[in-house]
Amino acid sequence: MAWRAADRTELQTKAAQDEAPEYLLEDQVGHLLRRAHQRHTAIFQATIADQQLTPLQFAALMKLADVGEASQNHLGRLTAMDAATMQGVIKRLIARGLIARRPDPDDRRRLLLTLTDDGRVLVDVATARGHRISDETLEPLSPSERQTFLKLLRRLTD
Repeated sequence: MAWRAADRTELQTKAAQDEAPEYLLEDQVGHLLRRAHQRHTAIFQATIADQQLTPLQFAALMKLADVGEASQNHLGRLTAMDAATMQGVIKRLIARGLIARRPDPDDRRRLLLTLTDDGRVLVDVATARGHRISDETLEPLSPSERQTFLKLLRRLTD
């Protein structure tokens, strides 16, 4: 999108009025969170038991293991995934035979999701690896820094 001269002038005037300190990308929260996420994802891929398993699929499997059975909508809320993302995750997990779906006996419009036997086996293996992934991601921090970091992240996501 090309900036019009008037828009550019208005932005420059606003920037001058704000008198912001120098903007260093390396000090910005979004940049640091993205880099931390990249590091965590690399550790996840190198450590997880199944190379086809993505972090989002892992989250869905782990939450299903936790709750036992859930509708797609409820599982999406539990894992903080939007409907479109959740639909793709579920589709791939069903195709791999890791989860099954059945009609809800109380509401035939809704489908309930559960782990299959293969899904339970993968969850058992992935659980220990998930702990290792978290430990390695947080490895540069002391135990007290880890607790503080996780507490602060929870506050940011509430």
